[in-house]
Amino acid sequence: MAEKMLLSGQEREGQVYAFLDDLGVSYTAVSHPPAATMEDCRAVDALLGCDMCKNLFLCNRTATDFYLLLMPAEKPFKTKELSGQLGCSRLSFASGEAMEKYLGCTPGSASVLGLLFDEEKKVRLLIDSDLRSSSRIGCHPTVNTASVAINFEDLEGVILKALGRECTYVTLTGGC
Repeated sequence: MAEKMLLSGQEREGQVYAFLDDLGVSYTAVSHPPAATMEDCRAVDALLGCDMCKNLFLCNRTATDFYLLLMPAEKPFKTKELSGQLGCSRLSFASGEAMEKYLGCTPGSASVLGLLFDEEKKVRLLIDSDLRSSSRIGCHPTVNTASVAINFEDLEGVILKALGRECTYVTLTGGC
C-alpha cells in the first residue's frame, strides 16, 4: 500500500474550506499569526465572535486507539477523568506522527475538521457535553495560522454526517 502523502498546510486548508462550501455550511474564517496554544487562541476569539475549542489528540497506552477530544478552552483536562469514562487504563497525548497520519495536520493545529483526512476512521471523536450549549465554536482549518467559527448544530447535523462519523459525548469536570 502506498504511503499517504502529507498535504501542505495551504492545500489542507483549501480542502477544508471547499468541503464546508460544498456542504453549504456557513462559517467565518480569519487568518492570524500562528496560534498553537490556547493563550494564542484567546486573541482569535474576538475576531471570530466565539470561543476557540481545545482540540486534544489522544491515544491509549499501546497507541492503537486514537481520540480527538473537543472541549471548552478554559476547562482543565484530567486524563484520569476521561480514561474512566472510556474504560481505558491510561490515555496520553498521541505523537505528532500519528496526528499527521490520521488527521493530516501537525501539532498545534489539531481540529475536528481534520477528521476530513481520517479516511480509515481510526480516530474516535469525543465532545465534552458542555459544548452542546454553544451556538458556535471556533477551531483551526487544520493549520494554526487560520481559524473558523462554525455553528455547533452544523458540526453535529451536517459535517459529521457528511463524514460518516458519530461522536461520543463525555462529561469533564476538570476535577481529579
